[in-house]
Amino acid sequence: MLIKWQSSNLITWLCTMLSATLLAGCTGMPQSVEPVSPFNIDRYLGTWYEIARLDHSFERGLSDVSAVYSRNDDGSITVINRGYHTENQQWQQAEGRAVLVDEPDEAHLKVSFFGPFYSSYVVFYLEPDYSVALVSGYNTDYLWLLAREPIMDKAKIARYVAIAEQAGFATNRLLYPAQSQHP
Repeated sequence: MLIKWQSSNLITWLCTMLSATLLAGCTGMPQSVEPVSPFNIDRYLGTWYEIARLDHSFERGLSDVSAVYSRNDDGSITVINRGYHTENQQWQQAEGRAVLVDEPDEAHLKVSFFGPFYSSYVVFYLEPDYSVALVSGYNTDYLWLLAREPIMDKAKIARYVAIAEQAGFATNRLLYPAQSQHP
């Protein structure tokens, strides 16, 4: 009886540790990046336009991609991602919730678009005037170049791409979605 109880506890413990590891892995970050600090979440709020991204199924086929961040009464952040699906000729939108992970002045957030499941959102480069940001997910498969304006000069894009490449991202796989402002 004691052996069975220990085995059952061991299985429960292993399942708990596996779940905690999986959840922590989704809110972790690549070893090659560090969140911007000091960071002022209130200055980060507002509209950002996607200049470049690594490809993912949840954004495939989208142009005119933007994200709007606004503060909720409880201190969390509402995230509204929007893009124009060129093939279907219609807008798509997803609403999520973000919260800071550790320190209030560190640009490491976790974002959820699907209930209790969160994923990392790490601002690892940010212009001092909060006009351009490089954002990573929990690993180097996720990268976004965001700006306050929908169009960016190619020389500036090259500068930010070089920063991302130095941080270990496969910048040769970046997509540059159009920002043509569909109706």
